[in-house]
Amino acid sequence: MNFKKIRTMLFAAALCTLSFTQVYAASYTVKPGDSLFKIGVLFKTNATTIINDNSLSGNTIYPDQILYVNSKTYTVQASDTLYLIAKKFGISLDALIAANSNVSNYIYPGQVLNIPSGYVFKEATSPKYIVSCTDSEVDLLARLVTAEAESEPYTAKVGVAAVVLNRVKSSQFPSTIKSVVYQVSNGYYQFTPVLNGWINKPASDSSRKAALEALYGSDPTKGAIYYFDDSTTNSWLWSKPIALRVGKLVFTY
Repeated sequence: MNFKKIRTMLFAAALCTLSFTQVYAASYTVKPGDSLFKIGVLFKTNATTIINDNSLSGNTIYPDQILYVNSKTYTVQASDTLYLIAKKFGISLDALIAANSNVSNYIYPGQVLNIPSGYVFKEATSPKYIVSCTDSEVDLLARLVTAEAESEPYTAKVGVAAVVLNRVKSSQFPSTIKSVVYQVSNGYYQFTPVLNGWINKPASDSSRKAALEALYGSDPTKGAIYYFDDSTTNSWLWSKPIALRVGKLVFTY
């Protein structure tokens, strides 16, 4: 058996596979209505990573700006259609179109397309968020959920987000998600992740989902404005009426 020939054939096959799909810094053209949060959802990344990868000074982006994102790519073949490509990679046609500029129903052989790993984030017109907020605040809320409850049941994650929103709606607390999360009262941070820096870690997919669920009105705590780990010995927290206990988290009024 000619092992050298076999090795050569395998190496050539590997090269063909690599040219078929790659994951690297692909270019994405910003579209009207885009935000770093929406682009992050589409490519299953986050605003912080996009900012760092593109050396941006902040969250501001503008139409036709070129950004680099980590994305699988695919070179269009003669028999391809957008529908077949979307089906091949198990993504929605909307996501495939959203991930590429100047793509409609017409594509051509040799064209390189981005293949997103996330989904198209569309702001709902109905129902609306229960509090007014920006895309960056949605991401902030999701990051808080990740920092506080990543190892907890999903219901606890929704509960953490709901507590923040309940505070926004309460006259006892600041009136925006950002000001609630970063609030310092009597010298004490209201949320530990802000103090220890965990708030800066990217949000997980489940935490993003939980944050959005709370923003659309889900509240398993039924109005709680505090939560804490059940290992705490703070008697003041334990003196509050308990609204919900799930996992290691206790939610109170």
